[in-house]
Amino acid sequence: MTGGLEKWIPLGAVLFDSLIGDPRSRLHPVVLIGNYISLLEKALRRPQHSPGRQLAAGAVLVAIVLLTTYTAVGIVIAGLEQLGASAAFWGEALILSFAITPRSLAEAGMEICRYLRDGNMEQARFKVGWIVGRDTQRLDEREVTRATVETVAENIVDGIISPLVYFAIGGAPLAFLYRAVNTLDSMVGYKNDKYLYFGRVAARVDDVFNYVPARLTGALLVIASFLLGYSAQGAAKMIWRDAAKHPSPNSGIAEAGVAGALGVRLGGLNYYGGVASQRAYMGDEVNRLSAVYIQKTVYIMYVATVIGVLLITLIQW
Repeated sequence: MTGGLEKWIPLGAVLFDSLIGDPRSRLHPVVLIGNYISLLEKALRRPQHSPGRQLAAGAVLVAIVLLTTYTAVGIVIAGLEQLGASAAFWGEALILSFAITPRSLAEAGMEICRYLRDGNMEQARFKVGWIVGRDTQRLDEREVTRATVETVAENIVDGIISPLVYFAIGGAPLAFLYRAVNTLDSMVGYKNDKYLYFGRVAARVDDVFNYVPARLTGALLVIASFLLGYSAQGAAKMIWRDAAKHPSPNSGIAEAGVAGALGVRLGGLNYYGGVASQRAYMGDEVNRLSAVYIQKTVYIMYVATVIGVLLITLIQW
């Protein structure tokens, strides 16, 4: 691509996302990646095999999915470049928009927020069950809010900053390679009987890919909190104090940052299939969780996104 258009692609992607969101279609690239993973899993996963063979099969799955994704997106980008700089710019911006999810996160969060404000707990529980893996049937307003805030915060890394960082390094092919990493982790990267060995490589690769973007996100959250008039000092303090308590080496940074910025406490007792799981607390309970903190988390997410896009644009200047 010529004419210096490349540096504006992240901005174009955010504009596309703002206008059209994340279309629900069987042809959406992330859906296609997910279907491809499912197909390969059926061919590769053998529960009767030894842990070592399951681990190796999981590594093969990761290698095939990442190679295929990177190559496929690279071929599409090469084809767009043959059509000229303008087609390449808008095409790559559209492709990158499929790898980021700010509008989808905002819509999901605000829908739950509206149900809580209307006192419609049944629908609030139902909708939060779409975005979290924990049991939601008995959650009260405070716990529905916590689940939503945690999910939006965590996905600032997975759904926004990480894809943008990898775009800055290697364009849309690398951004979508990251998206494949994240999809693999969300599908097979579980510490349960089914995926303990088969999904271990996927989980570790996701940890590695998110390591730097998660820490960049922490800095962005502090800046976003300051600009919004929330507690930047609290965000920084809780990242330093509480992030490492999270079972993920990366997710705790965003959750602790948001908790500190808003003066709320995240973490606590969750149930998965009826089995209790105690998560470490993030932040101090200065304010009691309620629907308004979902809205404030969405504000933080959007401001962090804008700052991240501007930073990446400046880096590429």
